[in-house]
Amino acid sequence: MSRFNDFLEMKVMPVAGKVAAQRHLVALRDGIILTMPLIIVGSLFLILGNLPIPGYADFMAGIFGESWSTKLQYPVNVTFDVMAIFACFGIAYRLAQAYESDGVDPLSSGAIALSAFLLATPYSPFQVGEATANFVPVSLLGSGGLFVGMLVAMFATEVYRIIVKRNIVIRMPDGVPPAVARSFVALIPGFAVIILVWLIRLLVEATSFGDIHNLIATVIGSPLTLVGSSFIGSFVAELMIVLLWVCGLHGANIVGGIMSPIWLKATAENATAFAAGSELPHIFTAQFFEVFIHVGGSGSTIGLVLIMIWRAKLKQNKQLGKLATGPAIFNINEPIVFGLPIVLNPIMIIPFITVPLVMVITTYIGMSTGLIAKPAGIVVPWTMPPFISGYLATGGKISGAVIQLINLALAMLIYYPFFRALEKNQLKEEEARQREVAASEDGTDPVNS
Repeated sequence: MSRFNDFLEMKVMPVAGKVAAQRHLVALRDGIILTMPLIIVGSLFLILGNLPIPGYADFMAGIFGESWSTKLQYPVNVTFDVMAIFACFGIAYRLAQAYESDGVDPLSSGAIALSAFLLATPYSPFQVGEATANFVPVSLLGSGGLFVGMLVAMFATEVYRIIVKRNIVIRMPDGVPPAVARSFVALIPGFAVIILVWLIRLLVEATSFGDIHNLIATVIGSPLTLVGSSFIGSFVAELMIVLLWVCGLHGANIVGGIMSPIWLKATAENATAFAAGSELPHIFTAQFFEVFIHVGGSGSTIGLVLIMIWRAKLKQNKQLGKLATGPAIFNINEPIVFGLPIVLNPIMIIPFITVPLVMVITTYIGMSTGLIAKPAGIVVPWTMPPFISGYLATGGKISGAVIQLINLALAMLIYYPFFRALEKNQLKEEEARQREVAASEDGTDPVNS
């Protein structure tokens, strides 16, 4: 086991650290987070439109009319259906912040990327009375355009950085207000980005793909979605999360930077199907992991916390369990991961890795067989306590809370023998220290006397 620890420290941690600090992955992760408040608000209205309470629909229809559910869908549409727009702006903004020392303005970068994204998105004509107007398909502004939004954001910001770094910009005199000066600096980079995206669009339109969205969906989106929505792909993703955690790195953030666009897209598609009363197409969404696997945080450490409170023999372990209870209820695992610790702990690493992988298997089996309701596309805050989160995430299905209870019981069963082994080692070490102290005192007494 010491060799395994050495391997983690010498080989895995340096690579994982570099990945965690990689500016594009950080921008991807932080930029997508910009969409979360909106999607959570939209999810609230999605819940209100589908509460599983007998007589609820008739009650709402009596107050707001027969079209009450359609009206409740408006906020859902304006949040879920524009996530690509906000993700594009957010990713470009965050990536530009990493280049601020090169003179890249985050706000200008976000605006340029957003314009480039809309340029890459095909418009469709429609008739309004006698006039003909154009509209942007909503599907391409939401989850359907997420991959294009991500790529355009990074492409636009990199072009901006290259041009600014080579000083191919318009500089204003020192007396000009900073906001005006920044807008002129962004003028040539913005022109270059628009020209390049326009040329790419023209080239793609000359092919069988028809538009950039279709090209990205076929070449990149479909393979990534296939991996992210498969059992094997999701199992490996969860394995990487816990392996990074045992190295002391935030695995959920690092892996989430890569997988979040795939799982977020699946979440939005499930939300659309749920609102329409159709079969939910996906099991593996962001909520599958946040709600059903990371109960108490990555590694489902809330099971370990309960064991520490219930069965710990050492006072410091029992006290740590009590102190970690509050954070664990809200899915925060750092007090246990770093306080016990689990990080690079040869005994506790084993259950920390095993527990979430077992939970992925049990939850997948339950949902694929129909015994457990699938995530309904409702985004609950990741700090939502267990059982409540499972009930809400499945659209008000009690089975969502039941599988969380089953997973918690499994976590406790798996953690228990390893925690006992850990305490045995700790007790031996404490007894050895006490013997050393006693021997030292015995050796000095005659001298003192």
